[in-house]
Amino acid sequence: MGKFKLYNVDLKNLTPGVHEFEYLLENKFFVDIDGDQVQKGKVKVRLTVKRSSMMFEMNFQIEGVVMVPCDRCLDDMEIPVDTHNRLVVKFGKEYAEESDEVVVIPEDEGAINLAWFLYEFIALAIPMKHVHAPGKCNKAMSSKLKKHTARSTEDGDDGYEDDGVEDDITIDDVPVATDPRWDGLKGLLENDNN
Repeated sequence: MGKFKLYNVDLKNLTPGVHEFEYLLENKFFVDIDGDQVQKGKVKVRLTVKRSSMMFEMNFQIEGVVMVPCDRCLDDMEIPVDTHNRLVVKFGKEYAEESDEVVVIPEDEGAINLAWFLYEFIALAIPMKHVHAPGKCNKAMSSKLKKHTARSTEDGDDGYEDDGVEDDITIDDVPVATDPRWDGLKGLLENDNN
């Protein structure tokens, strides 16, 4: 964790009261942390640590943009991030995560490294689906995708138009019989689009 020394907070030596920290997470942070969701970005973090006798309440305000691949064309796209997160840290004998918001750290160490927590807060703030606005996807990739898409949705969600006509499956212009067991699933697709 030498790369992330900047994100160590020495809780043992904090005086009772409120303390503030600021971090700027840029491309190097995301590359070094080697997470699978985000590889680039510029995110500001404001951290407020309130120390009481028994615990440390940490409140994170995270704002900025991250670059993630578009689910459709795989080109990078900007996703805005704006999230508030809370973490409660208590001293104990050994490290433990009591819940999503409560962490116990060894009292003899007295410090916590926040790098992975920051990454997780950002990754959780990213929507599950990331797709460019209609017409903004990589044109070459979109045409290849359209060529290989068996059927598109009628609501236009994927940016492709549906002419309402189902294409028969052919290989080298020879019709191919479909397995009748799949017909029931076709009905599900048709019902889903209505």
